[in-house]
Amino acid sequence: MDGDRGPGQDRGPGQDRGLGLDEVLRAAERAAPVESVDVVARNLERRFAAREVSFLLVDMLGREAVRLPRSDGEGRARGAVDRRPLAGSVYEKVLRSQRPHVEDDGAGGARMVAPVTNRGDLIGVLEAVVPEVDDTIRDAVAQAAHALAYIVVTDRRFTDLYHWGWRTSPVTLAAEIQHQLLPSASCCEAPRFTLAGGLVPADDIGGDTYDYALDQDTLHLSITDAMGHDTASALLATLTVNALRGARRAGRGLLEQAAAAHEAITRHARGMTTGQLLRVDLADGACEMVNAGHPWPLRLRGGRVEKLSVHVDLPFGVPAPVSYQVQRLQLEPGDRLVLLTDGMIERGAGAVDLPAVVRDTGAEHPREAVQAMTLAVYDACGGELRDDATALVLDWHDGTGRGRHPDGTPRA
Repeated sequence: MDGDRGPGQDRGPGQDRGLGLDEVLRAAERAAPVESVDVVARNLERRFAAREVSFLLVDMLGREAVRLPRSDGEGRARGAVDRRPLAGSVYEKVLRSQRPHVEDDGAGGARMVAPVTNRGDLIGVLEAVVPEVDDTIRDAVAQAAHALAYIVVTDRRFTDLYHWGWRTSPVTLAAEIQHQLLPSASCCEAPRFTLAGGLVPADDIGGDTYDYALDQDTLHLSITDAMGHDTASALLATLTVNALRGARRAGRGLLEQAAAAHEAITRHARGMTTGQLLRVDLADGACEMVNAGHPWPLRLRGGRVEKLSVHVDLPFGVPAPVSYQVQRLQLEPGDRLVLLTDGMIERGAGAVDLPAVVRDTGAEHPREAVQAMTLAVYDACGGELRDDATALVLDWHDGTGRGRHPDGTPRA
């Protein structure tokens, strides 16, 4: 550990070429939560004479890489904030491929960029200049980036630094409420599935949310759309999501979850929320579903996209007697299930051939498919959405752990 050696006892560059993962994690635990990058940077600087070590965070829309300033050693930020467009950049290449990139830095060294990713969730990239690159250094920087992902996931509970970097535009009260309802990670990878969600807020917030949770034998999914706009819809969404989570965490089934959401709205608010709730058995892909006034899901199977014309019950909170029914469908290895809100298919979004986008991105990772769909809707609306546009994509694998590579190609 850094603190276990006296003055003059630091190992010189190249004398210890291993990552020292335990050393990094223990140093991160001793440091302030805002110094995650500094811990990893100091490790690389000492071991490989690295310089210009920095962490770039992907913003909330997935369009910019935001270079977070390093600490000055006394807890204060050092350097200006640097924002870089992702489109066409080396950062986008690294994030999409999930492989490190190496290039000549023009001064006799090599610039390395490595993905900072946790279970498929793109957090950002680690960038550093090293005097030379061999397999040991390449692996060490890649491992440092992976360690940084875990450190950031842990430390962002204690600081607003990462939330600040994640936001590249002003956030309204309604947006603040709505974003806190979303899962902390928009993507999750496991042997039986890969999923990703994405939400593009309307100018005045339209009340969309998505959620997921993984048990030992079950994957839970939901996507909801609280009617209305601005803080009214955000507060309605808060009631809906927390009622669903409370019932789910109490071990209740889909019908009880739906009833809990309906009761929460009718007792504490005026308004309605559409929603789709799913429970997937991880053993065999058997899926239970409740649809409360929500758009039909899409399924990509064998290169063909089809709407699943499930039975549609009344929305949660409708002022009338309601009952919900559980429907069943079977997921097969290679299936892609796409859940949508009406902002993805109505008004200006109706100009987008969404089934074609789903089909054309079928070989890509779910997070890339989500981004392609929401971006197509955003562009079709001229960048001015009148309603939130939300998509949740689930890929079902065969259970052998093969699934997809991070770049979206099938594993052998």
